[in-house]
Amino acid sequence: MATDKECRAALERLAARLATVDGDEHRHNTFDRSMSCLVPDLNVTFSGALSDGQITGITTEPAPKAQVRLTVGSDDLVALTDGHLDFGRAWLSGRVKVEASVRDLLKLRSML
Repeated sequence: MATDKECRAALERLAARLATVDGDEHRHNTFDRSMSCLVPDLNVTFSGALSDGQITGITTEPAPKAQVRLTVGSDDLVALTDGHLDFGRAWLSGRVKVEASVRDLLKLRSML
C-alpha cells in the first residue's frame, strides 16, 4: 500500500505532466473543474482544481463536492500516474471509479 505522501507525489507528477502538454492537444483537453481523488485504503481525499489543463491547489483539506470525483486505491493511483496502469482498463475493471459528466470523463481519459 502506497502512503499518502506517495499519492500526493503521484498527483503532483500528473500535474507536472499535464503542464507540459502543448498545442492542439492542450487546447482540446483544457477544461476548468473542481476535482477530488478519494483513496479509500488510506482514508484520505485529495482535492484541487483542473484549470487550463493543469491540476492546481492539491490539498487534503475539506472541500465542497467536486465536479470530477475519482476513487482509486493508493497503489493504483501511483501506477496510473507512473504509466504502469492504463486508465481505460482500470476504469472498465472497476479499479478506478469516476463521477463526472460523460464529456469530462472523455477529456480526463485523454489527459491520463
